Formats: sequence, C-alpha cells, structure tokens
Amino acid sequence: MSDKPGLIIPIDKPLQWTSFQVVNKVKWHLKRTFGLKKFKIGHAGTLDPLASGLLLVCVGSATRQIESLQQSVKTYAGTMLLGATTPCYDLERAIDAYYPYAHIDAEAVERVRSQFTGTLLQQPPQFSAVKVDGQRAYSAAREGAAIEPTPKEVTIYSFNITDFRPGKAPSADWVPTTSPIEEGKRDYYRAPQGTIPPHLPQLDFRIECSKGTYIRSIARDMGQALGSGALLTQLRRLKIGDYDVDNALPLLEIEQRILADSPEYQVLKELA
Repeated sequence: MSDKPGLIIPIDKPLQWTSFQVVNKVKWHLKRTFGLKKFKIGHAGTLDPLASGLLLVCVGSATRQIESLQQSVKTYAGTMLLGATTPCYDLERAIDAYYPYAHIDAEAVERVRSQFTGTLLQQPPQFSAVKVDGQRAYSAAREGAAIEPTPKEVTIYSFNITDFRPGKAPSADWVPTTSPIEEGKRDYYRAPQGTIPPHLPQLDFRIECSKGTYIRSIARDMGQALGSGALLTQLRRLKIGDYDVDNALPLLEIEQRILADSPEYQVLKELA
C-alpha cells in the first residue's frame, strides 16, 4: 500500500460528532462510492464533540502526513462564559459552581488575556482525549473516575478578545442550580446538560496555538485569573496550517459532493 496514492479531505465537522465518527462516515462513503476494500484512513488532530470546524481526514499514503499536519499551527474562534464552571470546562455537563463576576470588566479581561500568550504549562481537562495509564481520559471521566492528566507545554501565538459582553444582575425569578456528575454516562455530548445563564458575562475570542492546546483549559485558567470561574460555550476550528474551514466539505454533504466521477477524487480509484 505504500506506493498507492493518497488524498487529504478537509471536512467541516458538525457539533455532537466525534472525530472518530467523522472518519468512519467518510470511510464508508469512500468504500461504497469507489469500490474500495482495505485502505488507510485517519484524521490529523482530534476535535471535541461540542466543537465544530476543520478536521483533516487523510486517506491512503496521505496518512503519512498526519504527524506533520498535527504539528501545524491551529486557529480557533469561540465564546467563554464567565462566573460559572462545569467539571468538563464546557457545556457537556451542567454547571457545578457559580462565582462572583461583578468585578469583571473589559479592562480586567484584557489584562488577564495578556497572561495567556507565549509558552505555557497547561493542565489538560479530565474530559479529553489525552491518555492516562493507557486509557483516554474522557472514558475514565465519563465513568466517574478521578484522574489527573499530566501538565504539558503548549504555545499560544496570538489570543485576541473580539467582543466582551459585561454581566448584569440576574432576573428576580432566576435560581442558581447545579448538577452533580452522574456516573456511567458516556454520551453527554449527544444531549449536552449545560445551559447558559443569560446574565453572566461572556467574551468572544480568536486564538492561534500549537498542537495539543486545550482551549477549554484556557477558559478555566482565565476564570481563575479573573478571580472567578469560566467555561467554554462555543468553539470552532478555523485553520490547520494552510488549510481553512472555508474550503472544507460539510460532513453531511459528502454524499452529494464526493462522487465517483468527481475529478478531484479520481485518485481514490487507484486505492481499489
């Protein structure tokens, strides 16, 4: 198989799909469309189920480029909610604690933002794809196990706040609620438990970073640096190196876009 061709297919991953599920869908579509049997396929960098955007699916000899693609600079855009936390740092689980937020203004956010550029030592989330003792951290965390992924060095090349919406007093009928972790639940990402209290401050951002950076961890750390809490409510991967999500195929359109007579995919016939 080493002398057979390959192709990199940029996919725009929708919410609530795992990266593994995306690869599987592409794999079975290619098998049916091009009469393929056994061929190499993989992706160049996991994207969380509650994140959308660019996922590079590598087919055939292009799988040899996975490692170099993973080393590329990534660009993300998203939103953080301030004044609350969840155990997974995003909306997969419900809010577990609330924090003061009245002291947080645009100036404070900008001052703290400047602390999160350059080379940092980052603690990955418990709900992440990093391996701990040979097991994916998210598998253990979703089963209620207490785990501590090893901190690792990451680089934030740029971090810009594109919008800040200050908090306000909650409505008179708002009641803070929290929810404990339920053991044995492995697919919360299909029905996220978290909701966004509309009175809490929010900020939009854009980040360029190195391989292995967890944006959810940046949200958690920013909340702590602001003397509050924070979590990630939206995330979209825009770029991986020279690849841009604007040129990616929406996953749910591959049956209409990747056809047996599509000129750009004819090379796949050689994998049969």
